Amino acid sequence: MRFPNVRIESLAHVFPDERVTSQDLEADLTPIYRRLGLSVGRLELMTGITERRFWPEGTRPSDAAAQAGRRALERSGVAADKLGILVHAAVCRDFLEPATASVVHSKLALPSHCAALDLSNACIGFVNAMTMVAGLISAGQIEAGLIVAGEDGGPLVRETIAMLNRDEGLDRARLKASTASLTIGSGAAAMVLANDRIATTDHVLLGGTARAATQHFELCAGDTSPGGGPLMETDSDALLHAGCELAKDTFEVFLEDLEWNRDSVDRVVTHQVTAKHKRVLLETLAVEDAKDFATVQTWG
Repeated sequence: MRFPNVRIESLAHVFPDERVTSQDLEADLTPIYRRLGLSVGRLELMTGITERRFWPEGTRPSDAAAQAGRRALERSGVAADKLGILVHAAVCRDFLEPATASVVHSKLALPSHCAALDLSNACIGFVNAMTMVAGLISAGQIEAGLIVAGEDGGPLVRETIAMLNRDEGLDRARLKASTASLTIGSGAAAMVLANDRIATTDHVLLGGTARAATQHFELCAGDTSPGGGPLMETDSDALLHAGCELAKDTFEVFLEDLEWNRDSVDRVVTHQVTAKHKRVLLETLAVEDAKDFATVQTWG
């Protein structure tokens, strides 16, 4: 995928004020820690995550996404009436239907000719949306597009803790399968992409490469709990190895597609599940740790 006429016009993000430390979460798991003989500090030691943030209860994904979207539009030199599409590309949604994008569209008072849709693909929805919108711009279908994502990890973390505390037969293996759920944070992001004819920046979106290994779909599965809240179960070790194997193949093709080598890369932003995943991924890709923009420690 190459996008010679697409520019990243603006970026924006919004974060909640509430900080929740790993020790805060462990305090809620005190009975389990005592029964299983676990020491406080285990969660941070395993994940490298000191804290994450949660929105106030009652905040909808569209509320956060609209904040970020408004900020991205204000930072851009592209008028809202130039937008041809709004994509909400997050895991979290306000409800099953209508699309959360329609709520954000209304909150931002976007023009009726600007289409609105949700694109959901776990952790990579936002970059999927970037390539989709860039493709529409490259094809001349639209002049510009707005991508937003509002994520709230609070309900998942709270439901996971409640589920673990209810499970009288919980052992270390089952606790480990839920640990990834305790790493999730919250935030919102937005991006304006535009055709170079109307863009005010020279930030070229060069291109991308995609590869799939869908045989691993069961390694991380999230759904609704019997109590109505979200729950997720993850085989972290298997996911780490399968993910790094796929990432290595994809990265080699990416470098070839863009006619780059590793020295061409000034900065990387890894998909950070835990500090361990980040370290193993960078080693697998043979990318220097100093080039990584790390956020997992303080944002989850």
